[in-house]
Amino acid sequence: MTDHGTGDGRWVVAGERLVFDNEWVTVGLADVELPTGERFEHHIVTMKPAAITVVLDDSGERVLMAWRHRFAPDLWNWELPGGLLDPGEVPAETAAREVEEETGYRPRSVEHLVTFEPNVGMVRNAHHVFLARGAEKVAEATELNEGTFEWVLLADVPELIRTQKIVNSGSLVGLLHVLALSGPGAPASRRE
Repeated sequence: MTDHGTGDGRWVVAGERLVFDNEWVTVGLADVELPTGERFEHHIVTMKPAAITVVLDDSGERVLMAWRHRFAPDLWNWELPGGLLDPGEVPAETAAREVEEETGYRPRSVEHLVTFEPNVGMVRNAHHVFLARGAEKVAEATELNEGTFEWVLLADVPELIRTQKIVNSGSLVGLLHVLALSGPGAPASRRE
């Protein structure tokens, strides 16, 4: 296997200047030099980090998901509970808080699965994905615009993905991780 450490292929950033900034997004221009020596300005978008949680019921057979509309792409899809990190909050706290606010359920456990960048070529926007095994209904949801939450059979998720009823990147990464690597149906050697 090739050594993929930091080497000759690194883009070097000589500087970055802010073009736009608000509480949700910043846009900057970076002065970058490519490994070939070519130099130019490249835009960088920075958004707040997010936490997403795959909440499985006690049996591990169902996952808590919302059917909701997303106005930017104008589509309906199934999504996992999640949201943006509050200042000073660690991702696991955000994951548990968002589950409770959006669904009224409190996760029995929260374990980190993976952190990924959904648009790594030009956007800084870490997504922290968690797995909650079991949840207890403790209240009614307080965030009322997050869609309609239902317990969906985990066995139905591959077909929902195939038919593009799940298109959100955080939901896809979390659900595919559980199906392939960490959930009840994943091969035992991968769950250890």
